[in-house]
Amino acid sequence: MSNENAILFSPFTLGKLQLSNRVVMAPMTRSRAIGNVPNSLMAEYYAQRANAGLIITEGTSPSPNGLGYSRIPGMYSDEQIKGWKAVTDAVHAKGGKIFIQLMHTGRVSHGLNLPAGAEVVGPSAVAAAGDMWTDAQGMQPMPVPKEIPTGEIVKTIGEYVHSAKAAIEAGFDGVEIHGANGYLPMQFLSPGSNRRTDEYGGSYENRNRFVLELAAAVVAAIGAERVGIRLSPFNKFNDITPDEQEEAQYLALTEGLKKTGIAYIHMLTFAMPVAMIGNMKEAFGGTFILNGGYTAARAAGDITAGNCELVSFGNAYISNPDLVHRMETGAELVAADQSTFYTPGEKGYTDYPAL
Repeated sequence: MSNENAILFSPFTLGKLQLSNRVVMAPMTRSRAIGNVPNSLMAEYYAQRANAGLIITEGTSPSPNGLGYSRIPGMYSDEQIKGWKAVTDAVHAKGGKIFIQLMHTGRVSHGLNLPAGAEVVGPSAVAAAGDMWTDAQGMQPMPVPKEIPTGEIVKTIGEYVHSAKAAIEAGFDGVEIHGANGYLPMQFLSPGSNRRTDEYGGSYENRNRFVLELAAAVVAAIGAERVGIRLSPFNKFNDITPDEQEEAQYLALTEGLKKTGIAYIHMLTFAMPVAMIGNMKEAFGGTFILNGGYTAARAAGDITAGNCELVSFGNAYISNPDLVHRMETGAELVAADQSTFYTPGEKGYTDYPAL
C-alpha cells in the first residue's frame, strides 16, 4: 500500500457508527430480487463485500408504487423485512456496516412491473422519455404517471417513514434516501417533471419542499445519525431537465438538509461543476461521500484535500468482492461483465472470485 493512499483505509466515525475504512460500496441495481423479495443469493452477494467501510444497498422501494424496474426489492412487507434481515445478519457477521437505499422510481416505471393495485405516480402527469424493460412484454414506452394529489403527499412520505422503520427492524445501520438519478424525489426537484402549481411546484424553493419534508420525516422516525441522502445535480438521466438556477437550488437544498441533521450527503459528481462540490460541502458542514469513476489514488487525494470524508465505488465492487484488499495491495482489478448486471441468478453476481 502506498503511503499517499493510506487515508482511504483509515477508520472513520459516521454518526454513531465506527467504519473500518473510508471505502463505500455504492448502491447499484442488480435485479436479483425475484418477486421483489430479498433472498439468500443477495445475502451472499452483500456478505462477500462486507470489507467496505459501509455498504449502501441497491435501490429498494418503500412502496408498491415505486417498484418501477423488474426484480428490484421492496421494504414494506413482512416477507421483505424477513428477507432483508438475512442480508444484514450476513453482513454484520463479517464485521460490515450496511445502509439501505430507499428508491421510489416514480414515473420511471411501467405498470407491468408493478404488483396488483399499484400505479405509476409522479409529481405531474408528464411521462419520462424512453422505454422500460418489462419481463412480461420486453421494452415498453414509459407511461404518463398519475399526479400525486397535494393531500396524498403526506401519504407518500409516510411510505418512506414506514420503510425506514422497517429497515431498522431488519437490522440495517441506517437509510439512504435516493434523491438522485431522476427518481421520485428528483422528479419533484426538476422543472421538467414537476409542473405543479401548489406549494410543491413553481419556484425551486417549492420544488425542494418534498425532499426537505421527506428527509425531516425520516429523521424524526429513526434518528438523524441513521439517515443520508444521495443527490446528483445537473444529471439529466431519466429525462431530467436541470433548473436554470441549478446551483442556487441545490445550495438552498443543502442548507435545508443541514437543518435536519442528517448524517451525510452522497454526491454523484460527474455532471457537476467542480466549484459547486466545494460550495455544497461548505454549506452542509457534515460528512460528504463522493462518487464518480474513482481510483484509489484519486479517492485518497480528495479525502486528503478535504473535499470529502468517504468515497463510493460502483462497478469495481460488482466484479471485485474484495475491493478494499485489492486497492490496499495494489492488486489488479477484475473488469465487470455488463451483460450480467441485471440478469437473474448467480452468474456475474456472486461468482466473481476474491484473491
